[in-house]
Amino acid sequence: MSVNFQELDYRPTPMGLLTLRRRKEINLGIDIYEIKLNEEFLMSSLFTVAEVALANLGLAELSEPELDVVVGGLGLGYTARTVLEHPEVRELLVVDTLREVIEWHQQGLLPLGEQLTSDPRCRFVQGDFFEMSASRFRGFDPENRGRRFHAILLDVDHSPRDVLRPSHAPFYQSEGLLQLTSHLLPGGVFALWSNDPPDELFHIALSEVFAYSETHVVKFPNPIQHREEASTVYVARNV
Repeated sequence: MSVNFQELDYRPTPMGLLTLRRRKEINLGIDIYEIKLNEEFLMSSLFTVAEVALANLGLAELSEPELDVVVGGLGLGYTARTVLEHPEVRELLVVDTLREVIEWHQQGLLPLGEQLTSDPRCRFVQGDFFEMSASRFRGFDPENRGRRFHAILLDVDHSPRDVLRPSHAPFYQSEGLLQLTSHLLPGGVFALWSNDPPDELFHIALSEVFAYSETHVVKFPNPIQHREEASTVYVARNV
């Protein structure tokens, strides 16, 4: 296999074949880590601006001296790392349905793995974020059922309309969002990353459930195709 391309691991999962690979982008002089599900790209370390923005925009709405946070979707770990860069964060739970992705971080196959696993404030939870959200009494913390949080940040599906599994779709309706609020403290924040432009129907659903909601368009360069890209971050605040 070429030194410019390495397949670091691949695992069959209930969602399909999950692949971790590293390739060298010669023109940029950097290594790029990519995770694919079957033939679909889930994430790339080349584009992390929006993942960082998800954490910063979500936590910017909070002023409590100590924060308990959930990140739904571990991925390459950039949202989780950014959360931990906020000194007021007391504990971070990172929920991912794919045990394989958690193991890649624990085994040091990904650049941020050691940083995340060595931080005593960070705990990985293997499970289905959407099932946990729909269960008011179970919640996101298996060690403390029914626990509520200051912020829940989600980066799993491509967008509210482009989901990885059909079972995720009800979450993005007002009823699903209302179930999520049972896991937030008063004044708590929900923030969502989306790869699509702002979705008016989803914004309406947010406004039906939350006291406040705002949509941010996050722009960033694509150095390979020499053009500008954009993602959307939704931020909503609980009553």
